[in-house]
Amino acid sequence: MKTLITGAALAALLALPPAVQAQGKTLRWASQGDAQTMDPHSQNEGLTNMMNGQVYERLTRRDRKLDIVPSLATEWQQTGPLTWRFKLRPDVKFHDGSPFSAEDVVFSVQRAKEPTSQISNYANAVGTPVALDPMTVEFRLDKVNPIFLQHLDTLWIMSKSWSEKNRVTKPLDFKNKEESFASFNANGTGPYVLATRQPGIRTTYKRNTAWWDRFEGNVQEVVFTPISNDATRLAALVSGEIDFVLDPAPRDVQRLRTTPGVKIIDGPENRIVFIGMDQHRDELLYGSEKTRNPFKDVRVRRALYHAVDIEAIRTKLMNGQSFPTGGVTPSPLGSYNDAQVESRLPFDPERAKALMAEAGYPNGFEVTLDCPNNRYVNDEEICITLAAMWARIGVKVRVNAMPRATYFPKLEKWDTSMYMLGWGGAITDAETTITPVLRNFGERGVGLYNYGRVRNDKFDQLAAASSVEADPAKRRELVVAALREYTAQAHVIPLHRQVIPWAARANVDAVHRADNWLEVAWVNVR
Repeated sequence: MKTLITGAALAALLALPPAVQAQGKTLRWASQGDAQTMDPHSQNEGLTNMMNGQVYERLTRRDRKLDIVPSLATEWQQTGPLTWRFKLRPDVKFHDGSPFSAEDVVFSVQRAKEPTSQISNYANAVGTPVALDPMTVEFRLDKVNPIFLQHLDTLWIMSKSWSEKNRVTKPLDFKNKEESFASFNANGTGPYVLATRQPGIRTTYKRNTAWWDRFEGNVQEVVFTPISNDATRLAALVSGEIDFVLDPAPRDVQRLRTTPGVKIIDGPENRIVFIGMDQHRDELLYGSEKTRNPFKDVRVRRALYHAVDIEAIRTKLMNGQSFPTGGVTPSPLGSYNDAQVESRLPFDPERAKALMAEAGYPNGFEVTLDCPNNRYVNDEEICITLAAMWARIGVKVRVNAMPRATYFPKLEKWDTSMYMLGWGGAITDAETTITPVLRNFGERGVGLYNYGRVRNDKFDQLAAASSVEADPAKRRELVVAALREYTAQAHVIPLHRQVIPWAARANVDAVHRADNWLEVAWVNVR
């Protein structure tokens, strides 16, 4: 199947007319995976957000240094502890020609709060939006939010009239394979208009000539092609069939640095990659233990942690393109660089075996590790390597690798015993990891991505208090205390923060951001 998909993707590339291939202002780029949906509120996944982010905009946006700057809002102020007021940008139009106004903001935020939205946690955190007039929106909170702007900067603005007309007033239920008009169509205010959408084959965009802002790049047309095979993706770049690759394989990076006509644009990414475990069920859903769940025992979790030779993964698998850590936030800034949180349990196979025996598993057990094969750098290869390491302490791991389009809906249904997850983006503050990913599963998006359904009431109490603490010094104490408790219990096995290299033709100039975001409006094709 992988060969067939790769062949179809390459055929789509080769089918481009020579005139289009040669056009200097067309950006042809590729990645190992594809966007999951064109519905901007349904799935919170990096590539999906990036592709939708060429079409949709937010009230704010990120500059090159990831600072928050004006976008669909021109200015804002906090008018009280629980209120924020935004002036909207006048004369902005959606791609269908309809005017942008406060009612679109109110509609979009409320839409993002729906249960089928994967950004409901962020939407709930900004309170209730109220249109004071067509160009003014006030957000009224029920509790203090110390990172209000960070949460707001995750919310895409849709057209209320377009959504009502096309019956997409709620985000589609992706995990249950729902499709809607918003699956394949889009209507934003952004720099590019979605022209065609063929999932798994090709997605094209054209420049929005009526965009309210100024283009810094010269790209008129965008052609995105998913190419799952690393070698095929690399060959397409070297031959000039594509201009840009978001995710070259780490083993190819050094060779690409010296390849004529090609260059590497790289930098660290704000993303933590870790292994999660089901700590909710009394027995493993996919494992040999049918009378108890070994992952509920902290000794087993620590044993698996001690058995990971992270330096071997860094040097041999990641080619040095990773930063091993014991932290659980995308950036060390999230833990305020706390040494206790950031330090790893040492690689110690003998200690791991002793812990397994102490926990009552001297001969280990069997379990299935679910893993994506087209989402993170070397994701499937890392899972296979971990399985070999854990086999040395008697834990027999079956790696179940699959494309992201299948993988994430599986996790959303809690249909897993052990899994890989990466978490990151533009926000370095711990809040947007602590509340949606680590906290006890609850209402309003709390613990939405806690796929292992970890429950730690001591951690949860500290985390909940940090979410509403306005005093920076007190909040820092709460965050650090919460993260220390979580990491001490080894609820997840942290691996590393990725280094993200991009590969491009020599005539392509792009701005690398730490959130691994390609802003096409900034790209120049010389």
